[in-house]
Amino acid sequence: MDAISDPAIRQVVVMSSAQVGKTEFILNVIGYHIDRDASPILCIQPTLQMAQAFSKDRLAPMLRDTPKLQGKVKDPRSRDSGNTTLHKVFPGGHITIAGANSAAGLASRPVRIVLCDEIDRYPSSAGTEGDPIRLAAKRATTFWNSKLVTVSTPTVKNASRIEAEWLDSDQREYYVKCPHCEASQTLKWRNVHWEEGKAQTACYTCEECGAAWTDADRFKAIKAGEWISTQPDSGIAGFRLSGLYSPWVPLAEAVRDFLEAKKLPETLRVWVNTYLGETWEEQGDGIEETDISSHREAYETVPDAVHLLTAGVDVQDDRVEVEVLGWGRDEESWSIDHAIIYGDPSTPSLWSDLDAYLAQKFERENSAALNIRCACIDSGGHYTQAVYNFVKAREGRRIFAIKGVGGEGKPIVGRPSKNNIGKVRLFPVGVDTAKELVYSRLKISKPGPGYCHFPDRYDEEYFSQLTAEQIVVRFSKGFRRREWKKIRARNEALDLRVYALAAYALLNANINSLIDREADASEKLKQSRMNRPVRRNNFATGWK
Repeated sequence: MDAISDPAIRQVVVMSSAQVGKTEFILNVIGYHIDRDASPILCIQPTLQMAQAFSKDRLAPMLRDTPKLQGKVKDPRSRDSGNTTLHKVFPGGHITIAGANSAAGLASRPVRIVLCDEIDRYPSSAGTEGDPIRLAAKRATTFWNSKLVTVSTPTVKNASRIEAEWLDSDQREYYVKCPHCEASQTLKWRNVHWEEGKAQTACYTCEECGAAWTDADRFKAIKAGEWISTQPDSGIAGFRLSGLYSPWVPLAEAVRDFLEAKKLPETLRVWVNTYLGETWEEQGDGIEETDISSHREAYETVPDAVHLLTAGVDVQDDRVEVEVLGWGRDEESWSIDHAIIYGDPSTPSLWSDLDAYLAQKFERENSAALNIRCACIDSGGHYTQAVYNFVKAREGRRIFAIKGVGGEGKPIVGRPSKNNIGKVRLFPVGVDTAKELVYSRLKISKPGPGYCHFPDRYDEEYFSQLTAEQIVVRFSKGFRRREWKKIRARNEALDLRVYALAAYALLNANINSLIDREADASEKLKQSRMNRPVRRNNFATGWK
């Protein structure tokens, strides 16, 4: 907030963890310029929907409840107030709140102050106009004292917008002094220590003298800390801050979150981004089939550790392929079957065979058999209408049509639409997100949370298809974009696993709670049988 008032600084960059005051910082900048230095302001949120939520949930309460701002922006219900949800006028200036996905909101009025929030969630282009940040910054070129503010939690290394902005800045770090030896240092996660399995014993240790800090020591040191530039002055003030500096999160809570997050690569990635405020570095862009084929094991029936089945179905010109995936505790998975049903997808017989396959029960080793709880069928090929016809009468069995949608940051499964010729529920599947999740799970080397098991009957061709794509980095409109590229001709096994994963996501099941409930029910049944009175009949052969 001091940097934005410094006339020598033209841009301010904040790369930080979540919930350390980034949005509050933006609100304070807005409030300052409404009250003390009236200027035209543009505030950009990742989407138009988020822009509306920011205006209603954050900006409007500040304007209503801050004494210095009361009355400076007229009530939107008054006549000619100049105040709408996304555009508000005040004496000497105005503020426009826009979505980064809307080119129209970024290319109209000249502005002096450009505030860009959560830029790592911005689309690569605002419509067809290009990068939303540069598009907005052009609107401030007529002001000699313009300011550009970019803030965000980072995402993936070498593809993160905020990381690129931070590297161009003077890279200020927040230094604190040890309360014991007064050595100046930045807070780092490697200096957090705790007894094995006892998060409540967590403490921060000085990297110089090794003394343990309590949370109170850490908060006191933070209060007396200072920002120090680590790179030459570039006119861009860059600030980096992790959750270790947050006064709202005790270390014990941070350690508990870390221990839970590290079970799975995708949850660890979220923790690294949102708590440490650091980019996530992928462990390689692809994966070798030989690495995954070592996950093969001997099992013919469904292992007892599996408690839920989903299926993915891919439609080809002469066949349908199905993979049935079993799910256990902490989303450990077992590939149960990979079936190929040959036939003409334009004829009823093939779909009848598929229906029978999806309706069957799969025997478990020592427990009750399981049926498929949800199945997703790709509708994006040459037989879209046939897929619609098949799922229409079977949605009650949770057999759904899906369509793959590319692009980073898309949810694995989005909201369904019935705006299709079959009037069925068509679910969009974020295939890039799903593939990234699949590959992160395949890289887990030891059985446990997220590990992928395969039966030993699967041949090398299956694993070649499963690892048939890799991430490449391309430049689009001057920015890095990560895309999935085929490195082998066939990738059906990868597609099937993506669809089966989408089916699991559609169920929105808490697999651990499901397993715990089944265990409780089994234990109660066992106890009731043990406590049941024994009936005795007097036969000639004696008591029985």
